[in-house]
Amino acid sequence: MHIQLAKDFLGQSAGVRFDMPDAEAQSLIDQGVAQMVDDPLGPALTRSLQPALDAAIEKSLGQMLRRRGADKSMPFAAPIDLPSDARSGFKNFGEFALAVRDACQPGKRPDDRLAPMLKAPSGMGESVNADGGFLVPTEFSQKLLERVYANSNLLGMTDQYVVSGNSIAFPRNAETSRANGSRWGGVRAYWRSEGDQAAASRPTFGQLSLTLSKLFVMITASDELLADTQGLALEQYLLRVASEEINFVVGDSILNGSGSGQPLGILGAPCLVTVAKETGQAAATLTANNVAAMWSRLWAPCRQNAVWLINQDVESQLNTMTVGAGSSAMAAYLPPGGLSSKPYATLLGRPVHPVEWCPTLGTVGDVVLADLRHYVTITKGMVESAMSIHLRFDYDESTFRFIFRVDGKPWWNAALTPYKGSNTQSCFVALATRA
Repeated sequence: MHIQLAKDFLGQSAGVRFDMPDAEAQSLIDQGVAQMVDDPLGPALTRSLQPALDAAIEKSLGQMLRRRGADKSMPFAAPIDLPSDARSGFKNFGEFALAVRDACQPGKRPDDRLAPMLKAPSGMGESVNADGGFLVPTEFSQKLLERVYANSNLLGMTDQYVVSGNSIAFPRNAETSRANGSRWGGVRAYWRSEGDQAAASRPTFGQLSLTLSKLFVMITASDELLADTQGLALEQYLLRVASEEINFVVGDSILNGSGSGQPLGILGAPCLVTVAKETGQAAATLTANNVAAMWSRLWAPCRQNAVWLINQDVESQLNTMTVGAGSSAMAAYLPPGGLSSKPYATLLGRPVHPVEWCPTLGTVGDVVLADLRHYVTITKGMVESAMSIHLRFDYDESTFRFIFRVDGKPWWNAALTPYKGSNTQSCFVALATRA
């Protein structure tokens, strides 16, 4: 929660703004120490300062409590010393972009705040602004990544890891069947009488290897736009466009990726279970029996976290879907109020998410039931951002570049054969083509 101090607190003057966990922030609000505020820029800055702030608050609170005990009237402890500005002195990304543009104009003195951010050139020299670009301050890159990782996006639902190198390998058990002798890739328990010899068994393992792939976004902006727009408006535009495009392409790869130079998508994964259509089912339709069949093929431990991913064209089928026949038919997706009420937006208790990446109605993958905890992704942890006027200098345009490195694959390398029964199960289930 973003709050503003209403009075001096822990050495901080009234009016200072920062982020705190909701519970602690609400406690300060209840005591009249602070009040909640809405600041679109402050939270991103404060997040970069929060570790030091938390440590200082914890230290000061400990001193305060030891000194004053239960007496709340005793003054607060020593002031908090916060680190330097993570924005490198710029108010927002737009102001930074304008400073870069001005710094590259003949006869203009570069803004002093750009000095520590000069990018080393490959040939001419390291001290001439026109020979290189300017790296975006770290705080702005972190703000962009925060948008990409929103939990409403597929990337935010996966099992995520940040790597320091270019690749990583995860060991995984080689279990593909729950039959005796196959569990855990080969572990077997036996009933034995006293004195009988025990039979040895052992688990076996495989490996999941991921290597980062590079995703580019390049945006050009005319110098007229940079000169005429307000800094904040430019920041909002550039960050929104870049983050939404990165999110779109990453989300598409999680479902449809080829695995070559990009993540391996669910629909191309060897562990995907595809449920056949009903006998005689009409083309481009979805029935309650389809839904029930998909649910029965989802591995049971995945049910509490699975989501339905659908193409929006499927909603017309959901809104008219019924269970039963004749006078006993009941709506499967709509509440008792019918079309006059808001749909439940759940099937068998799990949320339904319309996404652009699923194929259209009637095509395999138009409905996917997935537990994305079993899809692993790796990233470098942030979006690399840079700006230069030289790439399209003859067009009087500046270029903004954003690079995001990511890879992903399902944890499973095959569908699971159950202990009893012949129908395989998986954490990812799709409905076959109905044509």
